[in-house]
Amino acid sequence: MTAGLGLVPTDVSSNIAIAICVIAFVSGTARGFSGFGSALIFMPLASSFAAPRLVAALLLIIDFVAAAPLLPNAWKHADRKATWVMVAGALIGVPVGTWLLSRLEPVTTRWIISGFVFALLLLLLSGWRYRGKDHPALPIGIGGLSGFCSGLAQTGGPPIVGYWLGRPIASVIARANILLFFGASDFFSLVSYSLTGLITADAIRFSLLVGPVYGIGVWFGARLFGRASERIFRAICYVLIAAAVIVGLPALDGVLR
Repeated sequence: MTAGLGLVPTDVSSNIAIAICVIAFVSGTARGFSGFGSALIFMPLASSFAAPRLVAALLLIIDFVAAAPLLPNAWKHADRKATWVMVAGALIGVPVGTWLLSRLEPVTTRWIISGFVFALLLLLLSGWRYRGKDHPALPIGIGGLSGFCSGLAQTGGPPIVGYWLGRPIASVIARANILLFFGASDFFSLVSYSLTGLITADAIRFSLLVGPVYGIGVWFGARLFGRASERIFRAICYVLIAAAVIVGLPALDGVLR
């Protein structure tokens, strides 16, 4: 596969490339069905097989391409003024997270990713929605936290989703705000990753292999929606995220890999 297609980085074996494709399919299926969980499954597992810098750049490229067609409609329905306030926070958080990703040792990065994903899983399990009063600094702070998580590990979803879904606004506006925020956040990440050398030719070529597999997973998950119990499938997603955290722990490398 590596020699024939030339899409896999030279320091990634065929078996590892296959494993990352399988992880992409599983995480894409979770995203297609439930709308969440892809990064929380993909990052801990994939970064245990390949360098976190490559894996984060790979997921960013795939997600940006996949989400781009949704942005024009999101622009029409979003509360753009409120969203840009939160985007201002991401403009600060993304470069900080990216800087850490580019500087930290891979094992240290993996420990941080595992810790982040575990904390975000607890947030998802809690069902947290922010229903308090809006303070001017709050959306900026949440945007900054999400941007930091995105810059470091592409895992900025839960804080943003928890905030917007708790606001007393129509669901179509909340969804549009979320999509528009991540469109801007992903753009910041692309710029930040490019400036720090994280967007490499290897990552771009590898995305041409992994991206379609991820897309098939999203399509498959979307097809399952309505045919399977959403409650059960969400529970399965939570279990997969927890398993990804455990399997991805560097302390278990000698046992599982």
